[in-house]
Amino acid sequence: MTPTTTATTSSSLNRRFSVAPMMDWTTSAYRYFARLLSRRALLYTEMVTTGALIHGDTQRFLRHHEAEYPLALQLGGSNASELATCARLAEDNGFDEVNLNVGCPSDRVQNNMIGACLMEHPKTVAEGVAAMRAATELPVTVKHRIGINGRESFDQLCEFIETVAAAGCTTFIVHARIAVLEGLSPKENRDIPPLKYDWVYDLKRRYPHLEIIINGGIKTLGECRSHLEHVDGVMIGREAYQNPWMLAQVDAELYGETSIAQSRHDVLRAMLPYIQSELDRGVYLSHISRHVMGLFHGCKGGRQFRRHISENAHRPGSGVEVIEQAMAKVPEDHPETTPLLASA
Repeated sequence: MTPTTTATTSSSLNRRFSVAPMMDWTTSAYRYFARLLSRRALLYTEMVTTGALIHGDTQRFLRHHEAEYPLALQLGGSNASELATCARLAEDNGFDEVNLNVGCPSDRVQNNMIGACLMEHPKTVAEGVAAMRAATELPVTVKHRIGINGRESFDQLCEFIETVAAAGCTTFIVHARIAVLEGLSPKENRDIPPLKYDWVYDLKRRYPHLEIIINGGIKTLGECRSHLEHVDGVMIGREAYQNPWMLAQVDAELYGETSIAQSRHDVLRAMLPYIQSELDRGVYLSHISRHVMGLFHGCKGGRQFRRHISENAHRPGSGVEVIEQAMAKVPEDHPETTPLLASA
């Protein structure tokens, strides 16, 4: 069992289901792991700022395995020229899409005019989109909130959409919460502002020519199917990371294709050669193993699996044997380790 490399083009890229960009979580190691579970899910990098790409270790930020495709690069930035440069880098390095972050609420990015604060500056976003589209043949998409504090009306959301769409953006990934830029932490901004899925549905009704993807608080494939009756695609974040086995049902449940993942144990065994190759490059085991901790979520022995990795992966010289020993703590013939439909 190895990840399947799927050739994609701008016209064929399918956003019916995607895994959200998440800082410190959607690293290349996680994406390789996710691709062992689903061949069809569109994967996103962590947000990478334009400054880091242009002035930092460019190849470190852009490094990925060909098995991760289809794969999108998410950028954080607001300077049109810098965004254009980074869009060209995305194309040169084989990404399938370049996405602009207009949703991150952290103070650190606000100070650099990155993320959700750009909801207040739709013309700036539009200028960035236009510059990226002129610089690359890749599809340019925008991920954003439904608003920010002080700019919370549906009419203002529509103004944002229309301004950015006029610059050529046709795909909008909409986190169905506002972002509160003062007084709430990034974590609180993922939970406290109420979800308004009906606003996202209304966007699709008002702009049927645009591709509208819904994001925020979605936990099961059953919920995905419900949302897909109203919008073009669904993006899931934390649940896809903390309970990754849900990805094993995506291909069958949402695309009508045979699942490539037959059991959790098979997936983890298929991950071992990749882990060894990363260890050979000097990567610490704990930097990879943290991404598989949720694989046996809800299974007998799952807690022992997680504990063994937590207690041993960080030790000097730790290798794939730590994963093998942890995996042995979960019985393969237990019914909870067989594929389950995540449709509740």
